Amino acid sequence: MINVFTRELAAFFKGITGFVFMGIFLLITGIFFTTDNLIPQSPDYVRVLGGISFVFLVVVPILTMRLFSEERHQKTDQLLLTSPLSITGIVLGKYLAAVAVFLTTLIFTLLYPLQLSLVGTISVSEIGGGYVGILLLGCAFIAIGLFVSSLTESQVAAAVVTFGLLLSMWILDLLQQGLPADRISGFVFALLIVLAAGVFLYTTIRNLLVAAAAIALCCGIITVLFILRPAGFDGLIVRVLKWFSLLSRYRDFTRGLLKLSSVVYYLSFSAAFVFLTVRSLDSRRWK
Repeated sequence: MINVFTRELAAFFKGITGFVFMGIFLLITGIFFTTDNLIPQSPDYVRVLGGISFVFLVVVPILTMRLFSEERHQKTDQLLLTSPLSITGIVLGKYLAAVAVFLTTLIFTLLYPLQLSLVGTISVSEIGGGYVGILLLGCAFIAIGLFVSSLTESQVAAAVVTFGLLLSMWILDLLQQGLPADRISGFVFALLIVLAAGVFLYTTIRNLLVAAAAIALCCGIITVLFILRPAGFDGLIVRVLKWFSLLSRYRDFTRGLLKLSSVVYYLSFSAAFVFLTVRSLDSRRWK
């Protein structure tokens, strides 16, 4: 894992990816800092922290698009997949390298609140909590981009899909307001989730019979639950999408609230997408 980490970290700066990521990130956050703090002479840094989370939509796809897509395009992925290195070690090495670039860039933005502290009083708890939230949110977004990059050999496609997924999560709170909350919709939604999981299972194991059996079994269980406890499907769509709302938990950090449940959620979310990436690559290793 260490060898993959150092190789990927060096690759970010041997090319232009790392510099483009850092340049765009610092440029946009600098604009937010200037317009929200320097020009109005305001010590309220929380708005800038919110702006930094928005920047993720643009910069994370740039950071993650090449992680595995470039390997597949250049056919060097076969060398990795057939090497004695474990798939988990390869994935973690690439993931941690991207996180290291992100963390390095984030450290530079600490100069902004430091400047504010020299001319006024700042809320240390809100800023500290906000940076913890940004770090966790960034790690979660990078994990999503890592997974998408493992699915395609096109860096452009990886960037576009990652941007689409991150944008969907950004507007998730708005979408929840217009979604149906009746139990029938919840039942259909649960079946669609099972179907999507079954398709992913098939792409992983390439066994149609096993995937179909798993789908049929899960659909049967959901149907039985719907018959026995239909009230449990009320508002299911909203509840599931709310669970995926990364930004709603991030707002607690900007208020200086360090909730253990939120920290565990972000770490679990990141670990889940890292695991999906491992499974995606592992399925290709044995093809």
